[in-house]
Amino acid sequence: MARDARGGTAQNEDFASWYTELVFKAGLVDRGPAKGTMVIRPYGYRLWELLQEELDRRIKDTGHENASFPLLIPESYLSREAEHVEGFSPELAVVTHAGGKELDEPLVVRPTSETVIGEMMSKWVASHRDLPLLLNQWANVVRWEMRPRMFLRTTEFLWQEGHTAHADADSAMRETTWALEMYSQVARDIAAMPVIAGEKTAGERFAGAASTFTIEGMMGDGRALQAGTSHYMATNFAEAFGITYAGEDGGSTLCHTTSWGMSTRMVGGVVLTHGDDRGLVLPPRLAPHQVVVVPIGKGDALARVEREAGDLAERLRRAGVRTHVDTRPQVSPGFKFNDWELKGVPIRLELGPRDLDSGTGVLVRRVGDEGKETVPLETLPERVPAVLDEFQAFLLRRATRFRDAHTVTVDEWTSFAEAVSTGWARAFHCGNAACEDDIKAHTAATPRCVPLDADAESGACVRCGAAADYDKRVVFGRAY
Repeated sequence: MARDARGGTAQNEDFASWYTELVFKAGLVDRGPAKGTMVIRPYGYRLWELLQEELDRRIKDTGHENASFPLLIPESYLSREAEHVEGFSPELAVVTHAGGKELDEPLVVRPTSETVIGEMMSKWVASHRDLPLLLNQWANVVRWEMRPRMFLRTTEFLWQEGHTAHADADSAMRETTWALEMYSQVARDIAAMPVIAGEKTAGERFAGAASTFTIEGMMGDGRALQAGTSHYMATNFAEAFGITYAGEDGGSTLCHTTSWGMSTRMVGGVVLTHGDDRGLVLPPRLAPHQVVVVPIGKGDALARVEREAGDLAERLRRAGVRTHVDTRPQVSPGFKFNDWELKGVPIRLELGPRDLDSGTGVLVRRVGDEGKETVPLETLPERVPAVLDEFQAFLLRRATRFRDAHTVTVDEWTSFAEAVSTGWARAFHCGNAACEDDIKAHTAATPRCVPLDADAESGACVRCGAAADYDKRVVFGRAY
């Protein structure tokens, strides 16, 4: 098997093994003691924190408030919405004993919080003046996973879940659309992941939702990653939990509810989108360290370089750049270079005694065409933010080119099967769940979404030949 620069499996040899090896080698994650669980290590958790900060700011800026709801949910709550309990039953973890005795009613470890939040909404909403009710929760959830993969599919993971109640369908749909656009912006502008926003087919819809919308990103092996979802519930959960309000005429009216979420699978998405055979490649806006300074030298000369490196780092921090100085004495500069490449740091600054004498340093980008650059130390606080912005834009352009090069418009089955073996296919689809199952059985591909911004077209289903149920081509691909 081919080996990459890290001594591990190369991407083009076995992409799945490359990914699994990398998230461990780069110090992002470790395995938890229970099957399918993960321990997010500090470097990986900092990636999540930076993403979380971006999401939390946008959520709060639009009037949503954070709250916290119980981890344990009475089993009867899930049973109130028939589609919801049916959809989640295979994934549930259930507590039947506690305090040394059998419980009168089993408790479900939350797979998602529509039910428990719906119960609270029914208590908190009385009048139209209480609407819209805009809630968000940062939490862990549990969905029993038979084929775990770190960050992408684990039994327990972290996420945010927004839950809102509205007076009518129009208000709820505006909320659903807002959340989807927020996720699109975060994926594109922060994670440098070009995503397609669209609606899920009926067969792929969230259990209990009237409509499900998604952002789909293409990973480095051509597979799709569902990176965030937004659901319009109509009055389904309002009916199940009695979420009503008194209108101006005094009559009782059912609320329309929404839910939307983005999780730690985005960390895996960043690795899969940008990483290479040397390791992680992190977008600057998500990188725990945007710049790492590596002092070079021996004895008194090294002490002098380290002092100057510390001063330089402080000036960069004042300019808003997350900067780290690597002063580890037990490893060589060469080891440090390779280590920070593995960890995906966007910029490395090499600084030695001769550099100080000349007032310059060596700036090395993690990827890109420009390579090493000798830069005046005095101008670095002004220069580095621009280099980071250029790096961020480069990653988005590169990922967009890759996605577009691996997306094919097809009208017949042979071309479809070939396209989804390496990327995505845009094809007409009848919308029949049985046809979707047949497509998946033959190609492992599923309908990812009906793109919102695609041009209207009509045609025959690429698999069964029936008239397409959608006025746009559907994006199909194999998915994580």
